Amino acid sequence: MKKEIPYWQVVGFVFTAVVGTLLHFFFDWTGGSAAAALFSAVNESIWEHLKLLFYPMVLFTLAQWMYWGKDTESFWCIKLIGILLGLGLIVVVYYTYTGVLGVKADWFNITLFFLAAGLAYWVETKLFARGFSCPVCPKLAVAILCLLAVTFTVFTFLPPQIPLFQDPVSGTYGFFAES
Repeated sequence: MKKEIPYWQVVGFVFTAVVGTLLHFFFDWTGGSAAAALFSAVNESIWEHLKLLFYPMVLFTLAQWMYWGKDTESFWCIKLIGILLGLGLIVVVYYTYTGVLGVKADWFNITLFFLAAGLAYWVETKLFARGFSCPVCPKLAVAILCLLAVTFTVFTFLPPQIPLFQDPVSGTYGFFAES
């Protein structure tokens, strides 16, 4: 089974890239549906774009777990590390490059999404290959992922009025588009 893990991870990257890209547009395609807002971007804020990485990775993680993850002791911890790495990378690189250069480039933001997903899956693959022994118990890792999902939901509908949650195009926040 260990030999198959890198292939699963490549498929996971492709799945995340395709589904994340589609989720970018899904909210608009549904006419602004509240149900779509739960897992797709409702505006151009960095926070909303984190959902484009988080939900596809979690969904693919569930598929991996059903097929081979149950037999891997540190599975949930490694997946948590990968997801947090991808999310953190997007936030840190975005605010670093926009702060240093003073400009925002859509092409770079798109590239950043793919790089964050790729790095997340690459690190996970390396951790699985090394037989990484994780200090976080599986139930805690799953609880943290569930807490993140709840946080995405709450902050989509009740976002804090700080730049992470602000749409840089319209200046609005979250689903209700309050400015």
